[in-house]
Amino acid sequence: MANPSITANLERLAAIDAGIHNGDFLLTWEQRDATIQFVLQAAELLQDCARAGISTRLFDSGLGMSIFRDKSTRTRYAFRSGCNTLGLMTEELDESTSQIAHGETVRETAAMIAFLSEVIGIRDDMFLGEGHKYMVEVAASLDESYREGVIAQRPAVVNLQCDLDHPTQSMADLRHLIDTFGGVEHLRGKKLAMTWAYSPSYGKPLSVPQGVVTLMARMGMDVVLGHPEGYDLADEPLAAARAAAQASGGSFRVTGSMADAFDGADIVYPKSWAPMWVMRERTRLVHAREQAKLHELEQQALANNARHTDWECDDAMMARTRDGRALYMHCLPADITGVSCKAGEVSKTVFERARLDTYREAGHKPFIVAAMILATRFAQPAEALRGAIASGVMRRRG
Repeated sequence: MANPSITANLERLAAIDAGIHNGDFLLTWEQRDATIQFVLQAAELLQDCARAGISTRLFDSGLGMSIFRDKSTRTRYAFRSGCNTLGLMTEELDESTSQIAHGETVRETAAMIAFLSEVIGIRDDMFLGEGHKYMVEVAASLDESYREGVIAQRPAVVNLQCDLDHPTQSMADLRHLIDTFGGVEHLRGKKLAMTWAYSPSYGKPLSVPQGVVTLMARMGMDVVLGHPEGYDLADEPLAAARAAAQASGGSFRVTGSMADAFDGADIVYPKSWAPMWVMRERTRLVHAREQAKLHELEQQALANNARHTDWECDDAMMARTRDGRALYMHCLPADITGVSCKAGEVSKTVFERARLDTYREAGHKPFIVAAMILATRFAQPAEALRGAIASGVMRRRG
């Protein structure tokens, strides 16, 4: 028998129409409010079930496929964990050992990995103008294969980070904020500082800050984006953030001062990213195979970063926040001064105080992934979960 909290959460979930059955989860700002609400509620319920040892294995068989075109720890294993908690096996496509190296097209690859798959998770975040486009192409290929009877079912595509957005990260961040402040309704009016921070590396994607500012502005928060001149984000998510703030009653503004962003902030999220022009030029040079110019671009970008080493989240900067006790957030791994690098995004003392909280922040991601799969694969997802919970099958014994 489920505990009262799980039963109550299940009833709340049943009242929400996710609206994306047989669909995809690509850009957060393109999803309905009800879809966002469903994923958050389902993630909380799945996490409660996991803590209570209740099995939520809804699939007897099926595959969760992933394609990682960039390095990953948290998202890679969050996807595997999320699939596993619903009963799916997982497999990762290694493009270097597949026929892609021999000229296999995206259309063909998508069809081949779709056989008996329920979900395809994709990370393609390093090349501006490419990642989201690739995911849309995969989705279109799956549509064609299903329509023409090549595959028995059309798997969902879940964005595990593209050049524009990182939905599993920003949604996990939001779950962390909801837990920390005691409910989504308590986030309204809270000031969140999403700022650039110095890093000794040059090619960090823009999608984390873009995803954070658009989603948190949607929650009625007062979002401040801070970065040095030249580190602007892409136009589409910035427009989405402004529209979201206007619709929610929150606010969104951009500042060129880290101190201004931190002043009175309830939450700070200092995170490095590359200038947009660098990412565009990097994409062009990679396609053109101009390795020498790519090296020159890297050196230029590193020199530009080095002009802003004062953009560090240290004790003095944290003292500017509300009561000097703002919640520190990061998608990890952080560049920690004196630990992982000589100078970086955050001081050792600030990060050590927040370290376990950042682990808790990351810990929501497997359940966000599972919630997205649940919403896309089941016509009545709450009822599917209700059946699993009522069965009394336990994840562990003893």
